[in-house]
Amino acid sequence: MEIIGYARVSTKGQDLTNQIEVLKEYGCEKIFMEKESGAKSDRPELKKALEYLREGDKLVVHKLDRLARSTIDLLKIAEDLEARGIGLVFIKEGIDFTTPNGKLMLTMLGAIATFERDLINERTSEGRERAKAKGTHMGRVGQDERQVKKALSLFQDRGNNGLSVNEIAKMTGVPRSTIYAKAKELV
Repeated sequence: MEIIGYARVSTKGQDLTNQIEVLKEYGCEKIFMEKESGAKSDRPELKKALEYLREGDKLVVHKLDRLARSTIDLLKIAEDLEARGIGLVFIKEGIDFTTPNGKLMLTMLGAIATFERDLINERTSEGRERAKAKGTHMGRVGQDERQVKKALSLFQDRGNNGLSVNEIAKMTGVPRSTIYAKAKELV
């Protein structure tokens, strides 16, 4: 039987150190680590960890939300592990999914985590709407229109000037994708 850890943070700027220390203290012999959003279900290191686990092993995660963001994903992973004879433990919440109490708590905490995530999304959406109503610019700043026009002119005349799209993009600072998209709009 092996005790395998899984640690995850959502962004590149966040640090895995605390999770790794807690997992090592618990006795994890191998730890799979990644910096990916929990909303993504196709996390490469999680996939590797799940494939690595064998019957009798135990997957240990520091906190519930490090494994999954939705109840559905969480329960899917937990049920798959249970069917394969693999235990699942969440250290911070004190949940061992191999026990009846652990199964009950996992379901309840999963629902609460989903509820919290939905509240955050709702608040973010409301804030975005308030900002738009005030006229606040949302999203990234667009390309300089003069440069876009210059790039399109060079693009349309590239047969005469011998410039490639890469060269036009470098000269004007307008990305190739923008040049192609704007050229397509003109057709």
